[in-house]
Amino acid sequence: MPGGEFRTREWKSPSDHDVRVQAPGTAERQPDDHLPRAEHAYYERASGRVMIEFENGVVFGFPAALGQGLAGASDAELAEVGLTPGGIGLHWESLDADLLISALLQGVFGTRHWMRELGRRGGQARTPAKVAASRRNGQKGGRPKGT
Repeated sequence: MPGGEFRTREWKSPSDHDVRVQAPGTAERQPDDHLPRAEHAYYERASGRVMIEFENGVVFGFPAALGQGLAGASDAELAEVGLTPGGIGLHWESLDADLLISALLQGVFGTRHWMRELGRRGGQARTPAKVAASRRNGQKGGRPKGT
């Protein structure tokens, strides 16, 4: 713009109707068609991971111990993993556990409370690197004082 003027336009989020009209072939799709669809799920005993195979050939796995309701379960119980209708979730009947695949892909392995607990446990880990960093920090006078 001449003279260095800068103008903005108000941005409006498109409605669901606008999106369907602009995206060819989407008018007949269901609202949850954007969610990943699993074709097969299984427990991989050797790695301790729950594996998910998607319709497009992508394979995703996560450590079973991270999933809410799965920590402490036996290999036999974890091997009973099944898919929910539509392939959008995992279900373990004997453990009464359900996990939404779209959440797992985002790194969410349970409720907020469960995720806080995972974070708390991770923060308490005593690795050699953490111990060494703590010692170096202590030699510098410890934690900085809040102002």
